[in-house]
Amino acid sequence: MTNEQEQIARDQWQTSLYEASYRYSVALKELHQTNPWPDHPALTSAIDTLATELWDRSFRASDISAAFERAIAGLPAYTAGDDIRP
Repeated sequence: MTNEQEQIARDQWQTSLYEASYRYSVALKELHQTNPWPDHPALTSAIDTLATELWDRSFRASDISAAFERAIAGLPAYTAGDDIRP
């Protein structure tokens, strides 16, 4: 494989990752908006379920925890201090 082909393959992989994350977020937003149990937030259930599904797919518990912690730590820089997207 040439460097250009390798870069194209990496770009396609990254696009697939972003698309999967996007589709998941869209599905969760819809479930959040239609949640018949307001005392049980959809996002909390989804994150709990995602963590266990990742573990069931043989991701290490320590890697799952580290990924969530890193995402949380990086969120303030992305949101510029806003609690909800304006």
